[in-house]
Amino acid sequence: MMKPLFLFLLLLTALASAEPKYDPAKLPKGHDYFELRDGLANCQRKFTQEKTGRVIFFGGSITAGGAWRQHTCDYLTKKFPETKFEFINAGIGSMGSVPHAFRLERDVLAKGPVDLLFVEAAVNDSSNIPQHPDLMLRGMEGVVRHMRTVSPLTDIIQLHFVMPPHMDDYHAGKVPASIAQHERVAVAYGNPSFNLAREVTDRIDAGEFTWADDFKGLHPSPFGHQLYSNSVARMFVVAFAKPIAASGKEHPLPAPLDVQSYAKGRLGDIAQAKIIKGFTLVPSWKPADDDKQPNGKKIGVREGFVNVPALVGTEPGAEFEFSFEGTGCGLFIASGPDAGQIEFSVDGGPPRTLDTLTHWSSGLHLPWALILDDQLKPGQHTARVRLVASQNSSKTALRVFHLLLN
Repeated sequence: MMKPLFLFLLLLTALASAEPKYDPAKLPKGHDYFELRDGLANCQRKFTQEKTGRVIFFGGSITAGGAWRQHTCDYLTKKFPETKFEFINAGIGSMGSVPHAFRLERDVLAKGPVDLLFVEAAVNDSSNIPQHPDLMLRGMEGVVRHMRTVSPLTDIIQLHFVMPPHMDDYHAGKVPASIAQHERVAVAYGNPSFNLAREVTDRIDAGEFTWADDFKGLHPSPFGHQLYSNSVARMFVVAFAKPIAASGKEHPLPAPLDVQSYAKGRLGDIAQAKIIKGFTLVPSWKPADDDKQPNGKKIGVREGFVNVPALVGTEPGAEFEFSFEGTGCGLFIASGPDAGQIEFSVDGGPPRTLDTLTHWSSGLHLPWALILDDQLKPGQHTARVRLVASQNSSKTALRVFHLLLN
């Protein structure tokens, strides 16, 4: 029989060998992965002199349920112990830059003056709209430009989280499309940004830890979330070492990178839609009790897209229209396992078809932003939407929670 001391030593050896060799302060290529650009002088002054701060975390599921966010709140609270902070989690799973741009007014600006805004969308943009780098730019510029227009004192940090395709791109000598487009926005508007995808790739390549055993997924392990927050803390150390500004300074508003960006995006009320036939305005939609996956599990939902009003149609030929003023429009839907095809037209133009089903719809009523048209001339427009039968599918449902209006 092994003696207790020997067993204890074996356990210590096993734990030591399992610990990642990661040192947050040691940079694998000798340089850091953030750019401060115009910096964080406004929020630093506010936290230090006025001793109040509203910090909003705006992103997808990595932010919504992410420990990196809580670690970052803890850092700021410890760094500014006399400051009364309000930390707001504005993360919603599955959301990328396009839905961010349209929900900004409701989920960020409606909270009051914002001192520091974190925004992330690189993972969901890469997953949701991989063939549409133009939308990645319009979405992220929409967020930043809208924020700059309404609140020019707000400091914005753009974070680029990691997923395996990002690492594959870097190994192939390419910058992931979503990160490249979001960085264009950061450079143009002077926002600090942090390329965590590049950092994780370099650290794994340097043998500091592994994806499979340590980071474990694009929804990171506790270790991965700690790495994210450690990195953000390194940026804070540099940014907050600068002299405190005497007064707030408005960030400049440059010429737009894309004049069709969603910088005036907002959520429109589905009650304003005109039902032509077949659709019903359901006061509080939720899946039916028998709405289950083949394995018997219930179809998932996202908070904010269940037990709320929805415009629902389930049969081909169901039709509605809505009028708006602007340059673009779309639909904020939940794409579940029965999501079907729609045919739409704007201002009586030729009909176009969209399939509203996604790769993830079989197990989740997935919140999904559908852009119908974003190339319209400024002015009044009317969009008509109709459910159509598909030759390849019996799925025919459409559930609309908001109109997207730009």
